[in-house]
Amino acid sequence: MRGVRDLTPTPRTGPSTPDDGSDAWLVARYPDPSPADTRERPWVRANMVSSLDGAVEVDGVSDGLASTGDRRVFGLLRRRADVILVGAGTARAEDYRGARRGRSDRSGGDGPPPVAVVTGSADLDPGARLFTDTRTAPIVITTAGASPDRRSALTRAGADVAVLADLRPETLLAELGRRGLRRVLCEGGPTLLGALVAADVLDELCLTLSPLLAAGRAGRTAVSDPGPPRAMDLVGALEEKGSLLLRYTRRSDRSGVEPPNG
Repeated sequence: MRGVRDLTPTPRTGPSTPDDGSDAWLVARYPDPSPADTRERPWVRANMVSSLDGAVEVDGVSDGLASTGDRRVFGLLRRRADVILVGAGTARAEDYRGARRGRSDRSGGDGPPPVAVVTGSADLDPGARLFTDTRTAPIVITTAGASPDRRSALTRAGADVAVLADLRPETLLAELGRRGLRRVLCEGGPTLLGALVAADVLDELCLTLSPLLAAGRAGRTAVSDPGPPRAMDLVGALEEKGSLLLRYTRRSDRSGVEPPNG
């Protein structure tokens, strides 16, 4: 990834790789969790992009904020995930399709990870690219309150429809864990990410800050009812032509304040 500088503030541990922008160089900066990090629930990483003034979209989609480096990280994180979790509104607005390339982790095999869409209504178009342009059947996660006709139509379109008691983050993650999908990549939208943040189940946030001021009325990266802040540690920072590609991991204490000594 020529033109990208590593601004990471702390020394890196483990095997070193040449600082040449190669695939190996990039992979080393976005490591998978160790087995201990997954604990009893799936490990959750989110990948989002934002303008400098907080907009998550331009003209209704996020692509106007993305850089070359951001798109490359987007593909890398998808390949290292077991499942791509997304809200129905984002899937519709971004015209989602299935992941195109196989996984590179140890547990997921060679096929692309499935896209799991969270929707209380099951209001998805069976003719959308999510169902017609994919190598791996998408998972539609909904509840019994969704229209049976819609659920049946999505099943006929090839979706794996999971009907859960509710769509709380704990319930979603329990279902994904039951399926053996332990590395979860959330790509939004803001409501789904906000729910994960409010439930305190987000382990890592990859955030690209685009060097743009977008103004307008676009939403922020996460939206939910107010709750206690979660402190995060900056563990990775890359720069490409003014775009910052940041990686944060959760701190062990629950508050946004440094824990006291002793």
